[in-house]
Amino acid sequence: MTSVLDETAVDAGVARLVAWLERGQTAGLFAPDVFADLTFPHWRIQVQGAEEMDRLKNEMHPPAGTTRVERVRPIDRGFVMQLEERWEAEGQQWYCREAFICELDDQGRIEDLAYYCTGDWDEARVAEHAQAVSLLRP
Repeated sequence: MTSVLDETAVDAGVARLVAWLERGQTAGLFAPDVFADLTFPHWRIQVQGAEEMDRLKNEMHPPAGTTRVERVRPIDRGFVMQLEERWEAEGQQWYCREAFICELDDQGRIEDLAYYCTGDWDEARVAEHAQAVSLLRP
């Protein structure tokens, strides 16, 4: 029977994932044969391997933004994390919200990842949303 990871293992996994999102640092983050199932608003892809994850990150968002972790929940062999990312590209600020379901191997590396993203919002989309919607929680 598996058990929920202890807080130290979860915190370490979250810190490594945030470092990858913000700075592209992958040390100890992914198992060599990590499997990732990524869902976007109108697309879904799957990749396998730590090198493929690095390639994909560089294609999606530049590793120079900020990440605000909204919530983390430990699960059997891993954690679920909800966050927002902000970054600069093409001369403007971008925004997205994401959820990650991460299962870790015995060394604390992500070996299975499910990812859900709102899609990338440019400044016009962020402004449109702010005019149309009043969020109950930031």
